[in-house]
Amino acid sequence: MKSIGFVAKAIFFVLLPAGALLKAADAPTLTVKGYVLDSACAFTKGLSKPIGKQCAISCAKAGSPLVILANDGTIYWPIADTTPSSGQNSKLLRFAGDKVTATGKIYERGGSKAIVIEKIAPQEIT
Repeated sequence: MKSIGFVAKAIFFVLLPAGALLKAADAPTLTVKGYVLDSACAFTKGLSKPIGKQCAISCAKAGSPLVILANDGTIYWPIADTTPSSGQNSKLLRFAGDKVTATGKIYERGGSKAIVIEKIAPQEIT
């Protein structure tokens, strides 16, 4: 009887991570257009665009995470899908204060949205 319990637990612990991987694989890949700015200004100042490039860079260098404020007002938190994870400011710093087009997997939880950036480029202004 103990061997059945052991087998059941072993199956559970094998399938649990596989289920998590399948869930992650289900994340849709989308393209987001918007401004890169620091998260504090995005939330506390209610900005529709950054105050300026140097302001966004200064805040990011001081430790404020950079986010993408989409054209529709949605804030996307750039995240890594690696373990251990890592901050994404180094990937975004050169775009701070600018409009970008970013493509990646989108995750949602508790009203927050995050993006694992696969491709990012300055947005062409027409």
